[in-house]
This record gives sequence, structure tokens and C-alpha cells, in this order.
Amino acid sequence: MSATAVVVGSGPNGLAAAIRLAQAGVDVTVLEGSDRVGGGTRTSELTLPGVLHDDCAGIHPTGVASPFLASLGLERHGLRWLWPEVDLAHPLDDGRAGVLDRDMDRTVRSLGADGPSWRRLFGPLAARFDRLVEDVFQPVVGVPRHPLAMARFGLTAGLPATWAVRRFKDEPARALYMGNAAHAFGRLDTPLSSAIGALMMTAGHAVGWPVAAGGTQSITLAMTRLLESLGGRVETGVTVTGLDQLRELTGAAPDIVMMNTAPDAAARIAGDRLPARVRKALGSYRFGPAVHKVDFAIDGDVPWTNEVCRRAGSLHLGGSAAEIASAEAATARGEMPERPFVLVGQQYLADPSRSTAEANPLYAYAHVPHGYTGDATEAVTAQIERFAPGFRDRILATHTRTAQQMAAYNPNYVGGDICSGANTLRQLVLRPRAGLNPYSLGAPGLYLCSAATPPGAGVHGMGGANAAEQALSWLDTHPTNSTPVKKG
Repeated sequence: MSATAVVVGSGPNGLAAAIRLAQAGVDVTVLEGSDRVGGGTRTSELTLPGVLHDDCAGIHPTGVASPFLASLGLERHGLRWLWPEVDLAHPLDDGRAGVLDRDMDRTVRSLGADGPSWRRLFGPLAARFDRLVEDVFQPVVGVPRHPLAMARFGLTAGLPATWAVRRFKDEPARALYMGNAAHAFGRLDTPLSSAIGALMMTAGHAVGWPVAAGGTQSITLAMTRLLESLGGRVETGVTVTGLDQLRELTGAAPDIVMMNTAPDAAARIAGDRLPARVRKALGSYRFGPAVHKVDFAIDGDVPWTNEVCRRAGSLHLGGSAAEIASAEAATARGEMPERPFVLVGQQYLADPSRSTAEANPLYAYAHVPHGYTGDATEAVTAQIERFAPGFRDRILATHTRTAQQMAAYNPNYVGGDICSGANTLRQLVLRPRAGLNPYSLGAPGLYLCSAATPPGAGVHGMGGANAAEQALSWLDTHPTNSTPVKKG
């Protein structure tokens, strides 16, 4: 009899963990509370019939960069990446825009006098990106495989974003940098607040910001098909509330339990199986600012003032670098800014299959305070109108999810936090708790594999893959009632 495992939660990290275990010969069952697989990687008709909107994750630089996803051959199971003509644009009130693109020359031209400085900063990082990802997708605490590449990255990543932008003279470069740094969802004047943005920008130059053909759901479908081809199973509509329940659901106590959940949920499910110190640490885990998501069905295209924006798959709307830093500081304090930072996705430009003859889908979300109870739909619409006068006249239908509704959609988004945890200095280095093994829950066979573990949020599956490797190592050294797992 092979070793057995249950994975709680079918988001990309849960599916990644399940696939890696199944590759090693473990008998795997994935349990999902929703009636649909995928967690944050689902696609739905939210506005008009036939118009496809990504429910949460929509743009995938870390997906195409992920060593684990790349190793799976998901194209054989239907996944296809598509790139827009322009990866990312950041419009300004004066009509200019900073551009982040796989084509470094296009970015340099968009940044004017700051172009050469941008090239000196990101050119070497992009050239060594294949080495860089081997380390940045692992826990921060550890010996890097490529210390020189990591040291160079660290010189940028370690800086407060508000300090890093001082190297640039003009607003297109400053705003472009700060808009990417805002993916950290928090204050941008603290150490390491450049880290996530530096990775996003380097990935943009190295591999681009693609979308999945047919919607983000295509990633989920491809991973599920691969898992099933390896003998794994996925059961939906099953909410796990305790470990004893797993014996009833699967017929026997599994050797391994992987939890693709928020840390506090993992503590509730495992209960007294966890050491008191681990339960206390997981209960102290901090969550960050939230999102208010708005999906539009529009007639034609968005009438951006800047022409390059009309060809960009993604846009950051927040104005100047100083304005973005101020808005992010407000959300971190629990205050709703009048002009929040807004991310817009024009996925249909690369993937017309998401549109109908009558309407195109437009994806947008604003950063809002944790647990925000208000409605930020007008603030999102106003930010788009600010850089695209006449946008309101193009709207055919609107669908919104408040911060609280995002939490209801996916329980891992506590308070509407789609990053599954605040990206504070401590939690960037030690998430979800202090320890040499961030995936272990301190009890035999129990592991956490969600975005609350390194390397954090993103559709890359690395948290799940890394946790599964730890579980396989444990199986190698601890006797079970099962036969040994396969190597490799």
C-alpha cells in the first residue's frame, strides 16, 4: 500500500503539493470546500453571458517564471500562455506613461533621461533571472544557490521603495517603480518594501506578464488534469473542520496532511495535534490590506489618453510615486484613501476568447484597508476615468466584490487580503512563523503549503511544491504503514 496524503484546499499551491506527492507515488486526495476547484485561480461570467472575468489572479509573471510549473509540461494538459503587445503601463496626469516590457529598449525609451539608470539596475538582474528564481522562490532563511545573483538582487530588494526611487530624476520611472512596489500591499518606506516590486519588474523584463488562454481557470484545469493522470483525486464541496474528519472522508488516517489554508485556519483544523507554541505563533500571524474588486463589461476599448496604454495588458493607476506611497500608507493604517492604488487588467487584448462580439471584459481592483466595509466601486471607476476620459460611457455592466465578499469567496483571503498575510519586514523573512522549516506545523505529517508560506502570494505553486518536498523527506525517515515513496 502506498503512502497516503490529503491536501486541504485546491488553489494552485494545494494542487502543486498534490502533484508533487503524486509524482512520488503517494496516494493523494484534494478536498475543496467550494463547488469549484481553483481557489484564486478561477474564471467566471460575472457581468454578461460569454464575457470571461478572472475571479482573482489574472496576470501571471510568477506563473510563467515558476520552476515547478515549468517542469510539469502543463501545455500537454491545455495551458497556453499569451502575451500582450505591451506588458505594463503606468499613466500619469500629464499624458506620459512609464512602460515595463520584455523589450528593455521600449522601457528605456519610455523613461527618457532615467532610461539608462533603469537599464543599469534591471538589465543585469533580468540577464540572470533563471538563477535568481531558484533562490527567490525558496525560504529567505537559507544558503542561496547563487549568492552573487542574490546579493545583486538584495541591493535593490532590501531598500525602502521611497529610498530606491531617489535614483530616478523624473516621474515616469519613479511612478513605474513605486507602482510595482505597491504589490507588497503596505507601507513603502520600510526595509524590504522594494522586494516584491523588484521581482515583478525583473520578471517583466525577463519573461513578461502573460495571461492564460481561456482565463486563469486554464491553469487550474491543466493542473487538475495532470493530477488525475497521476492517480490523484479532487473532491469539491467538502469543508474540512478537523483532522478526525479526514479518517471519515477517506477511510483511513492519512500519513500526510497538507493545508493550503490561512495559518489560523490550519491551527483550528489541527487543534491539539499542534504544539502550543505553534498554535500561538499561527494565531499571531498578521494579515494586510485588502482589495475591492470591480469587473466591467465594456463597449469597445478603454479610451486611455496615452496611446501605449491602449496596448498594455496591465496598468497601474495611482499617479505619482509620492501619491502611491501616501495611498499605501493610508490603507496600512486602516484609512481609505480618496484616490486608491488601482490595478487594471486588459487580458482580452492578448486573449480575445474572453470577449463577445458586444463586450470586452475589464479587470480592476483597488487596495483598501483590511476588512474594509465600504464600497470602493466609484473610487475604482474614477481612477480609470482620470486617465481615460469617457470611460464611464463605455460601461455596459459591472460586478463588484468588496473586501468582505472577497473573504467569503475564498476563506484564505482573511479580511479581503489576497496576499494571505501582511508583507511586513518580519513576515517577508519569517512567514508564517519563526523556524528553520516554514512549512512544518510541528507535528508528524502536518504541513502548511498556502501563500502564507514562502515565497508568498502568486500563481507559481512553489509554496505547495516546497512543502511537498519537506513531506517526502519526512516520509523517507519515518516509518508508516505504507511502502516507500519513489525518488525524483
